[in-house]
Amino acid sequence: MAPWRRDLADDSGRIALEFVLWVPAVLVFFALAMTAGRIITADNAVDAAAADAAREASLARTAGQAHPRAVAAAQAAFAERKLHCSSTSVTVDTSGFSAPLGAYGAVTARVRCTVQLADLGSGFGSKTVESSFTSVIDRYRQR
Repeated sequence: MAPWRRDLADDSGRIALEFVLWVPAVLVFFALAMTAGRIITADNAVDAAAADAAREASLARTAGQAHPRAVAAAQAAFAERKLHCSSTSVTVDTSGFSAPLGAYGAVTARVRCTVQLADLGSGFGSKTVESSFTSVIDRYRQR
């Protein structure tokens, strides 16, 4: 057999080369998967916090009591789901409290949370997730 044919058949080192080429791609894939998982988890937690905040605000007797109750409900929802936000915002539209007795009124809560992604090593800094939810006020309740 010719010496140059023997060299072509020798594949020593090929596995190490393939390992060096594939490992970064796999690590990037896992980093992106963890980043997407954190964003989806945060999105679900913010949706739940907005629903809890709107429901709690709709149970308040006055528009002045609605906002503090909504903020407390959103913070409790974040704590329950172990979501750590670098900044949060809870706004409540309490215009439904001015509806006359017997008419429908509603409270809308908008919740925003900024989630840090830098600790995952994916190269992304943060992502702001927001959600809103509307809850109906009992139309025959004294306002």
